[in-house]
Amino acid sequence: MEQDQQFLEYVVKALADHPEAVKITRVVDEMGVLLTLSVHQDDMGKVIGRSGATAKAIRTVLRVVGMKNDARVNLKIEEPEGSQRGQGMAPDRSGERPSSAPSSEPYVRDTTVDDVIKDLKGE
Repeated sequence: MEQDQQFLEYVVKALADHPEAVKITRVVDEMGVLLTLSVHQDDMGKVIGRSGATAKAIRTVLRVVGMKNDARVNLKIEEPEGSQRGQGMAPDRSGERPSSAPSSEPYVRDTTVDDVIKDLKGE
């Protein structure tokens, strides 16, 4: 199992109430690495987070892990069977760029992506 997949499995299983239901498939093609995540329906909210914040954070760290290994890593979260989404709910836009609307959380920047990459490479 590759580092990106191991990382994703560790984080999602730690968040989930049903860790046994966590399934990850990894596909490598010319576009990079695609990790497809499937979780129990009851755990979707925990994995996605309020306004997609948790999913966005996981995607960000996966990209940094991918950079360490010279790969572009993307995450797709599969919708569980029997999901109520799509029946009057807004589409999942967690993979899109955030809007310029102000966030309710303060923006704090202590370290840069470059700092994180240097740290991962042991520089």
